[in-house]
Amino acid sequence: MRLSAPRIAPVDLEKIDDEQREALAPIVEAAKDVTRSGGHILNIFRTMVHAPKALTAFLAWGGYMLSRRNSLSERDRELVILRVGYNCASGYEFTQHTRIGLDAGLTEAEIEAIKAGPDDPSWNEADRAMLRATDDLTRDFHVSDASWAALSFFSDKQKMDLVMTVGQYTQVSMMLNSFGVQLDPGQELDPALDGRN
Repeated sequence: MRLSAPRIAPVDLEKIDDEQREALAPIVEAAKDVTRSGGHILNIFRTMVHAPKALTAFLAWGGYMLSRRNSLSERDRELVILRVGYNCASGYEFTQHTRIGLDAGLTEAEIEAIKAGPDDPSWNEADRAMLRATDDLTRDFHVSDASWAALSFFSDKQKMDLVMTVGQYTQVSMMLNSFGVQLDPGQELDPALDGRN
C-alpha cells in the first residue's frame, strides 16, 4: 500500500443515491436493502460507486475474470492476480486475493513464493511460465517470445485469459493505489507491501 489514508473516501451507505444503490445491487441481496444488508461492502466497491456507471461496467468485466468463463483454473487465476498485486505494490489487492487464493487451492507457502517470483525453486514449469508472463506484462506490457513459448501447457484461450487477467488486475491495482483504498476491517497488510507514506 502506498497511502495511509484514502484520497477518495468510501461512500457512507446511509447516504447513497438511487443510482449508487442500483450499482451496488449485485454485491448485496437487493438494491433496496443496501444500507441494511448486515454484510460488509468492501472498500473497493464503496469507493468505486462514486462513479456508479463505471462500477456497473467494472463488475461485468470483473465477473468474467472471476467466473468459470475464464478458462484459467481458479488456482492459476489467483496465482496470476497475486503476482500482479505484488508487482504493482497493491497491498489491498494482495490482501483480498490471499484469502481467495487459499480458497482456490494455493498454499500459504505458494503465496509466499509468489513474492519471490518465477525463479523460486518450488514452482513447476506451468506455474513458472504463468509468473514469467505476468512479470513481462507488468514490466514491459508485452509477453516476450521466450515467455510465450513457455506457455505451451496452455490453450490459446487460456493464454488470452492470462493476458486479460493481468490487464484487469493491473488496472485494479492502479485504481486501488491511486485512490488510496484502505484495507477492510480485520485485515492485516503484508509487511512486504507496506510502502505507505
